[in-house]
Amino acid sequence: MNFEVCAANIQSALAAQRAGAHRIELCSALDVGGLTPSRGLIRATVKALEIPVHVLIRPREGDFCYSDLELEIMLDDIGLCVEAGAAGVVVGALTEDGRLDLPKLRTMEAAAMGLEMTYHRAFDFTLDSAEALEQLVESGFGRVLSSGQSDCAFNGRFLLQKLLEQANGRITVMPGAGINAQNIRAIAEFTGAKNFHFTGKMKVLASGGRNIPGLESWHWESEEEAIREIIEACLPPP
Repeated sequence: MNFEVCAANIQSALAAQRAGAHRIELCSALDVGGLTPSRGLIRATVKALEIPVHVLIRPREGDFCYSDLELEIMLDDIGLCVEAGAAGVVVGALTEDGRLDLPKLRTMEAAAMGLEMTYHRAFDFTLDSAEALEQLVESGFGRVLSSGQSDCAFNGRFLLQKLLEQANGRITVMPGAGINAQNIRAIAEFTGAKNFHFTGKMKVLASGGRNIPGLESWHWESEEEAIREIIEACLPPP
């Protein structure tokens, strides 16, 4: 089994490593599905962690149809990841008709200069998941993150099972979205998946509990014990 934790700050990344995660996806802004983290966070996390750091490349919230200017932003961010020593990048781009934007993906793959490539949950917005999976295999992607085109991986387990059968080891299909200690074993047993993506997050209140008008008084952090509980729930008993 292989466990990837989605970490939105340095505290979460360190908690994931202590809890036994195999890899992190570093991002920011979990409430909008994740955005590219800051330059400083990327550098600090790569320096602090011993496990691989894969960086989410997503310049804005909303859909995954990107302009040429947005592509330039993503290419610059990918270049930073190469420079900083990240192990991989997590990307995605779609055309307006719901298919993979292959020209943009090829450009991003070239910019990654051999870093591991994961296709993120833009996959769940494709009109033809079987076609998209084959195109990712042909493009050299090592991994695709998916909820099975549902609101969570448990509800999408039927499509995830089909995708894993289709992949047949040529690409890693990694269930993600809503995975917790109560459902991870059921997802694993039904789909046959051996790679999982989750946050194990909790709300952390601001120091002193002060409320500032117009700003949230809390933030998300991945909790070490919650991550460990999810991992242990999926592993076979000793």
